[in-house]
Amino acid sequence: MHARSFLPLAFGLVLASSALAQDQSGKLDADTPLIAGANSINGARDWLVQREEGMLILTAPEGDSRLVLVEVGAGSAEAATARAWQRYQPGFKRTIRLSTKREAGNGWQEHTGTDYESTPAEKRWVEARALLNGKKWTVLLVDGSEQTLSKREAAYLLALQSVQPKDYVRESFAGRTPRPLDAVRQQAMRAFLLDAMKTLGIPGLSYALMDHGKIVFEGGLGVREAGKPAAVDGDTLFMAASNTKGMSTLMLSTLVDEGKLQWEQPVVQVYPAFKLGSAETTAKVLVKHLVCACTGLPRQDLEWIFEHKNATPEDSLKLLATNNPTSGFGEVFQYNNLMASAAGYIGGHIAYPDQPLGLAYDEAMQQRILTPLGMNASTFDMARALRSNHASPHATGLTGKIEVLPMALNYSVVPHRPAGGIWTSAHDLIRYVQLEANQGKLPDGRQLVSAQALLARRVPQVSEGENRSYGMGLTVETAWGVPAVYHGGSMFGYKSNIYLLPDSGIGAVLLTNSDQGGMLLRPMLRRLMEIVYDGKPEAADGVRQAAQRDAAELKAELHRSRPDAAAAARLAQRYRSTELGELTVRRQGRQLTFDFGEWRSPMGVRNNEDGTTSFVTTNAALWGLEFLAGDKAGKRTLTIRDGQHEYAFSEI
Repeated sequence: MHARSFLPLAFGLVLASSALAQDQSGKLDADTPLIAGANSINGARDWLVQREEGMLILTAPEGDSRLVLVEVGAGSAEAATARAWQRYQPGFKRTIRLSTKREAGNGWQEHTGTDYESTPAEKRWVEARALLNGKKWTVLLVDGSEQTLSKREAAYLLALQSVQPKDYVRESFAGRTPRPLDAVRQQAMRAFLLDAMKTLGIPGLSYALMDHGKIVFEGGLGVREAGKPAAVDGDTLFMAASNTKGMSTLMLSTLVDEGKLQWEQPVVQVYPAFKLGSAETTAKVLVKHLVCACTGLPRQDLEWIFEHKNATPEDSLKLLATNNPTSGFGEVFQYNNLMASAAGYIGGHIAYPDQPLGLAYDEAMQQRILTPLGMNASTFDMARALRSNHASPHATGLTGKIEVLPMALNYSVVPHRPAGGIWTSAHDLIRYVQLEANQGKLPDGRQLVSAQALLARRVPQVSEGENRSYGMGLTVETAWGVPAVYHGGSMFGYKSNIYLLPDSGIGAVLLTNSDQGGMLLRPMLRRLMEIVYDGKPEAADGVRQAAQRDAAELKAELHRSRPDAAAAARLAQRYRSTELGELTVRRQGRQLTFDFGEWRSPMGVRNNEDGTTSFVTTNAALWGLEFLAGDKAGKRTLTIRDGQHEYAFSEI
């Protein structure tokens, strides 16, 4: 997890019509494919379509954000991007923060992405994507409010991932019979992963493969910790982070089977103390909505990352009660970890009403999921995991060096563990995927959970992008023409994914001990499909492009954040935020450090183009968090924001 915006490749719900709208304008009633000159692009529901002088303009409902598709002819990517801006916004002039090659697909031969600087006061997201088809460039311009585009990220991804030459026919594996994952194909996957580890700088990973509902491989590659010889194997524990969510909703499924709750039941009926920041939204939330990312509640992650030392599961629910929706119910995909945490704790409470929330959840997961599945090494106990065969967390720092990360930040998820706190191995996790493949049936033939309750978790609740939707802790996508169910996990120094092709019972799990593992998650799905469907070999190139972009981004961030003794000297010694706690400023020579109690980070200084000064975290685990220096009522302040919240530290 970094402060930078990490936008995964995304694909969403079935569009309103397979026919392309040649000249449609006005407000869209549903996600809609549109023609723009020689190209096509999908516009999201509720966005406004305008056509002006060879441009197709998509405007967000808030009116402050636009996606603009411009055809500009021949030349270089740089020249094409400049011409596109001048056509859309004559006089456009911004400093380029970073320009890198991106993975080209969907009929494009070249793809260059350009990110631009914006000042903290602007709160703008400005970028361009130049796409080459033959000798002609098409440029997608993005100019919007950080708050709006953060909230409507799925609409942004829908447009970005769908834009293509209008006559291009994508590769599809629909109707093909998958090849068996035999020894040859297993070796092909191993070779791909070894190459990807080297390219991305991942010290170690563990993975497992399943074919037609049967586990055919589990093992590891690389080392548990950089610089040490202990090897990763199939039993090595990793934090699986948000892959916990699907297992938490599986536990809820067992309660549905027992009649102790219903998916369509209001949450306040089964847990009257449930409360959100909005009474109206609280009343609307059904059990199925707890992990649907569809209630309009935004992320609130900074509050539990900064303040977690003495936090409890009860505090998790109290924090959720302060979260207010920023979009309509069911309007857009907004991921919220606190809601998923509440889902698990409420399920645990129903199963064991006389126990504290945390113990009740742990026991419910152990007795209803982990033990029946034979996931004997999996645990929510941090101390137990760290005493076991486990992988240490890593990340590539701004200098390009692979670093072992301290565990401090990962303790932040413990009070909210139904959303992302499980430690597991490839050996264990593939057994969860196997249960998904066999629709609730264990290998010995017993039905752990009914197919009806299990499959209800895959019913689309909200669109994530093109041919992709979110259910209850699971993503469902038609990927290259084939139904796929999967989910990712991200904690500090750990990135993971589960994969299932339900029509064939083919599946996989991937656990990595590096933040750079996040760049392998989507290519792993692609490579799995290439192997079993004889697809075009694109996954490896996607990994190489991602590695090059990551290296360029790290280098750019290092260049933007420099030591500045004079700026550091102007800081107060201590600050306090109502939501994020205390901040102590520490200086040792030229090194400036912000100490938040639970964790700390060395800081760089960024002199912004509007004359303001920002202090930016530079540690490998969480780089790029920006604290804007200011003053209010005669006191020095530091202001930090995520996509939809702003937090102020005032000097003590």
